Amino acid sequence: MYFFARFAPVRAIMDLRRYLARRHPYEIAFLFLAIAVTTFLVTLLVNDSRSIEVPYDRKIIYVEQWRADRTDAEIRAQQKIDRVKQAAIKAELDRLQKKRQAEFKAIDDKLKAYGF
Repeated sequence: MYFFARFAPVRAIMDLRRYLARRHPYEIAFLFLAIAVTTFLVTLLVNDSRSIEVPYDRKIIYVEQWRADRTDAEIRAQQKIDRVKQAAIKAELDRLQKKRQAEFKAIDDKLKAYGF
């Protein structure tokens, strides 16, 4: 705490002024440019981290109970119904995967155009 007792903001500002007065003008320009670029990048990262909002999605799986005396015909009929539902879910998943793949391909094409 002894350090903070000796700290005087006016003396610190005067010391900074003296230090900057001894520098060449291009050094001061690069100093402010470095500060501006760093501030810009940190601001982008902070804003980007705020935009990531992943809602919590509970995946509840209900177990269906079947009668023990079902016939094979009833089982096959239910399997046909379930197969249609599974096909619809798979088709939706494939559509979303292709959409995501197209987005990444567009980004890759842009990077290739820049030479990356």
